Amino acid sequence: MAMGWAVVLRGFLPLCLRRLARLTANNYMGARIRPVRTDLTVACRYPLWTTHPVRTLHLCSNLCAGHNKWSKVKNIKGPKDAARSRMFMKFGMMIRIAVKEGGSSNPEFNLALANVVEQCRGKNMPKVSIEAAIKGAEKSKAGTQHTYEARGPGGCMLLIDMLTDNNTRSHQDLKHLLSKHGAALCDGVRHNFSRKGVVVAQGQGVSSERALELAIEAGAEDVQETEDEDDKSLLQFVCDMTELKKVRTSLEELGVRTVSAGLEFVSHTPMQLPQAQLEAALSLIEALSDCLDVVRVWDNLQAHD
Repeated sequence: MAMGWAVVLRGFLPLCLRRLARLTANNYMGARIRPVRTDLTVACRYPLWTTHPVRTLHLCSNLCAGHNKWSKVKNIKGPKDAARSRMFMKFGMMIRIAVKEGGSSNPEFNLALANVVEQCRGKNMPKVSIEAAIKGAEKSKAGTQHTYEARGPGGCMLLIDMLTDNNTRSHQDLKHLLSKHGAALCDGVRHNFSRKGVVVAQGQGVSSERALELAIEAGAEDVQETEDEDDKSLLQFVCDMTELKKVRTSLEELGVRTVSAGLEFVSHTPMQLPQAQLEAALSLIEALSDCLDVVRVWDNLQAHD
């Protein structure tokens, strides 16, 4: 009797396993799969396998409708607005210095302040912002102004004008920034610069020969071609500090449209650098200009011909 049950079980177990395997194969990814006739000699109205889906499977994330208008605006307008804000902040610092040096918040009695205000207007700084900066300069702490000397990539020379209420912090931040860009503080750089009057005028449509003629007629010592942040051509007429007003008046009488006039440090030892060092120097100057305590940066870099 026991032998008989053994024979029955030995034949029954393989049958159960085959059926279990068939059931597993017929249920794939949650869909019940039913075989149909596979006799190819008879025309079939249905495919070899038919499926009855039980659930929907999403293989990718849902797509969101929309447009990229804001992405274009933030990538173009955003950086320009940030640069404009930094420029206005620098002008505010320059107004503080001018009020401190001139001893008056009235541009009519403070020539340095009048020159800064004119530069602000030339850069389209709102009148309300200019007046607020002047009033703020009267009430704010005076702060401390320092002009640091440094040597940058390729041996270029820099003068860095800073205004701060924490000398130790600003000095350490400046040293760290210079070291990061391959530069360092260095004494003796100031001797390569002279304090000069500079009249900035529009240079569109003015040839180099005509610019030199205008400089001679107006009594300027030199004229240099440069560009503003919008790549517009500008002319810088360099003169003695005491002749600033006279040179500007003469240029306007000659039909030149001036943009601003003020005192700046002008290098009398200009330097041309290889392209790689020039790019490193310009990167350093840009980083310095973005520093909150830095008011102005002067350099002796000369553009390639």
